Amino acid sequence: MTITAETRLVGLFGYPVGHSLSPAMHNAAFAALGLNLRYVAFPVPPAHLADAVRALRALSFRGVNVTIPHKVAIVPLLDALDEEARAIGAVNTVIVEADGRLVGTNTDGRGYVRSLVEETGVDLAAQRVLILGAGGAARAVAVSLAKGGASRIAIANRTPEKAAELAAHLAPFADAWAVPPERLADAVREATLLINTTSVGMVPHADETPLPPEWLHDGLLVSDLVYRPLKTRLLREAEARGLVTHGGLGMLVHQGALAFERWTGRPAPVALMRDAALRALAAEKEGKEC
Repeated sequence: MTITAETRLVGLFGYPVGHSLSPAMHNAAFAALGLNLRYVAFPVPPAHLADAVRALRALSFRGVNVTIPHKVAIVPLLDALDEEARAIGAVNTVIVEADGRLVGTNTDGRGYVRSLVEETGVDLAAQRVLILGAGGAARAVAVSLAKGGASRIAIANRTPEKAAELAAHLAPFADAWAVPPERLADAVREATLLINTTSVGMVPHADETPLPPEWLHDGLLVSDLVYRPLKTRLLREAEARGLVTHGGLGMLVHQGALAFERWTGRPAPVALMRDAALRALAAEKEGKEC
């Protein structure tokens, strides 16, 4: 599609952003629907975040995604947050409204839940959830799981104080508690849904797992937010034991699709966005092997 004077920009604010699959996903969707929009990933150092946010109005952006390290820092720079962003305490998507107001939302958690339910058919209300990690991704996932019906959520983190902080944040939404490190094996045995929100197992450390594989047990659904590689060692170990698994690419696609819909008012072509992300990953892998 030709870029014209009417072309509007959307994009990504983060630092770094060179690894992002979002440009491939969104630009494929814009082209398929004939929308005069372009998605660009902008490396924004923390010291320049306020300037970048001001530019959204000045340059007539439609909106941006927000990633590490800006998801919390951007909050006071916006005009308003919707309920999702307020509940999570972080923003991953900004919408520039017609009057120039900047509204923050968070599509990470809902994107995760949509992907999990779509791919596994899990009944959230019946799950005893154990989340590994207590960072921004864990917070978004935990809040959305609770709103989706999960009532029992345990949090395990290598820094126990962060696990306790997240459990306290979840108190209005679910029965949540922090797992002491010495009780992690017991918590895994009691869980029916295990979610890794940490970076353990991500390339280039793809042989690592966030817990000993022998702790996995029958009846446990294992989910991993990592999508580089598409199938982590944790998921491979779970599959070898006959367990249902769920990878991280679906969350990436669905959170992007929800942002797309907020920016355009159109249903997102989810399957096309997934295919574009997979093609980008394949091209990335081929480039590294050459």
